[in-house]
Amino acid sequence: MAQITEYRSEHFDGVRDLWEEVFPNDPPWNRAERALPEKLALQPELLLVALLDRAVIGTVMAGYDGHRGWLYSVAVKPSHQRQGVGSQLVREAERRLTALGCGKINLQVRADNEAVTAFYRRHGYEVEERVSMGKRLTS
Repeated sequence: MAQITEYRSEHFDGVRDLWEEVFPNDPPWNRAERALPEKLALQPELLLVALLDRAVIGTVMAGYDGHRGWLYSVAVKPSHQRQGVGSQLVREAERRLTALGCGKINLQVRADNEAVTAFYRRHGYEVEERVSMGKRLTS
């Protein structure tokens, strides 16, 4: 079973490599070089990694604004998927958000990603009829 722990600087290369493998088409603002320093500036205790023999095999970033929690960058190395690592990461993020007083968690999944949607459904998440909108303030 993987060990879930808070991110430390020594995990950077492993996280970067994982995200490049799992999210190969992500835009520059989602890349580790930019996203990790931004996350570490706010609620660094909600940036978690899954380790197996000290190697990064999974990640989750969570956030809480006092109203809702969010899950981001839930990723597991393909060679370790379907072994419970993603579930461990989600449960630990949920536990930490609950401890902060969070009563609801949101997340976004690309509409055509049926496997990931099914994963979250198994964890009690439901599709909500909403329009997801965003506005980039930086590039």
